This record gives sequence, structure tokens and C-alpha cells, in this order.
Amino acid sequence: MSPRPLRAADLLLVAAGGAAGAAARHGIDVAAGDTLFPWATLAVNVVGAFALGLLPAIAVLGRSHRWSLLLGPGLLGGFTTVSAWAGQVRDLAATGQAPLAGLHLAATLGAGLLAAAIGQQLAHRPEPEEATR
Repeated sequence: MSPRPLRAADLLLVAAGGAAGAAARHGIDVAAGDTLFPWATLAVNVVGAFALGLLPAIAVLGRSHRWSLLLGPGLLGGFTTVSAWAGQVRDLAATGQAPLAGLHLAATLGAGLLAAAIGQQLAHRPEPEEATR
């Protein structure tokens, strides 16, 4: 299978989704305020992992690769944040809060993987009619 050609319309979909996702994440960060533990980053990454697990089912509903572009690398790519998470883990460790750094590291990885797996399971769950055939 050869790669898709790069199309301006596809890039615009990713950019529009990315802008919306980044704006949503910023709104959550502002609403959460400053806390000792970066709950907002943990939450957006876990929710984003779950949604990425569901993405194949959502794209099938739209019957278009464009839905995948808008929602995957676009909206969810802008919404989730590995760079902020890594910086927060580094900052917690550097300020002598190694247990919180370890908790943030482990919780994001563990909960993110679990959320993605649950999303995938839900996305691939057969309809009740299909299960009985």
C-alpha cells in the first residue's frame, strides 16, 4: 500500500482540529489552576488515549479518512500533550518531589494504556445482531 499524497485540504483539516484541541486543553489547564500535582495534564492525556482507541469506530461512522485526520492528529493531537507531561515529570523531580514525579509518570502511562485499550475494545465490539449470527 503506497502512502497517500499530501493534500492541502487534509493539512487544513489537521490544522483546524489541532487548533481546536489545543484551545480545549488550554481551557482545561486554566480552569484547573495551579495544583501540586498536574491533574489537568493527566486527565487530558487519559481522555485523549481513550478517544484515540475509539477513533477507528468514529472514522467508520464518517466513512472518510478525513474524519480520522480531523480527529486523530488534529483534535486529539492538539488536545493531548506528551511534551507538557515530560516537562512536568522533570520539574517535579528537579524540585525534590520525586514521588510525585514517579506517580505522574506511572499514572499517565498506566491509565493512558488502559484507557486506549478500553476505547479499542468498545470500538471493536460487535453489534448485538452480529454477535448472535
